This record gives sequence, C-alpha cells and structure tokens, in this order.
Amino acid sequence: MTVPAAKHPKTPTDNTPQAVVTAFLAAMEALDVDLALTYASDDIVYQNVPLPPARGMRAFERQVRVMVKYGTGFEAQIHNIAATGPIVLTERTDVLKVGAWEASFWVCGTFEVRDGKIVLWRDYFDWTTFAAAAVKGAARAAVSAVTSRAKRTRP
Repeated sequence: MTVPAAKHPKTPTDNTPQAVVTAFLAAMEALDVDLALTYASDDIVYQNVPLPPARGMRAFERQVRVMVKYGTGFEAQIHNIAATGPIVLTERTDVLKVGAWEASFWVCGTFEVRDGKIVLWRDYFDWTTFAAAAVKGAARAAVSAVTSRAKRTRP
C-alpha cells in the first residue's frame, strides 16, 4: 500500500525524525521551497548517488529551486518508512513532472535528522530505471500532444 507523504501544518507538533522527513517531503510535493528549507540544517548534505553531493544550505537551496523552477510537480509515494534514532529510511516511488512529461521511479532515501533539522538527504535509485521512466514519460507526452492537436483540428 502506498502512503502519500503526510500533509502537515506549517508547524508540525511532532518533531520526531520521521515526522520531520514526512513534513519535508510534503512541502516538496507542494513545491513550497521556503517551507521545505525550514526542515533543512545549514550544514545539510544532499546527494543523488552517484552524483556529487550538494554541501550546505546555499548549494542545497540552489538545487531545490532549480527543480521547482523547471518542474511542475513532484510526488513522494512512500511505500515503507523506518526510523532508528536520527536515521530515517524511505522506500518510495518518486514522480517528477515537467508539463505533460512525467516519470515515476523507485527510490530508497536515507535521511539524518539532528535537532529537528535534516542534515543528510541521500537518495539511491537505478539510473537505467530512471532513464526508462523518462523515455516512457516523453513518449506519453508526445502521444498526448498529437492527440490534443488532432482533436483541435477535427471539423
């Protein structure tokens, strides 16, 4: 069963690492960068393995703002979530959207939360699966565009 990232109020009452991560992912789903950044530590490390990590708030904010600037949607469909102390592990399907293009792919994420702030966000996913999802998304977007155009031009 897929559990969507919880929709939390702007100030969650539960400050456990798991609640911080789900609130952060909910802010990302809402494309609310300012809210998402409130869950990140100044010394956050963010990495999509094997790409190089973004270190510190400035680098992290830059990456998140670029994602929102070009993206039109994001979903984090959480399948499993587990926490031990400050470490939160998520097994998810992430859905990225840019206009009519959409890609869904499996992700395993590791978060470390200290003093209510995320200090580490590291995602692991299969690049081949991501590439296949991207191609499928492009094909669906192209078919949708052709279908829409055909409907508009019919007498």
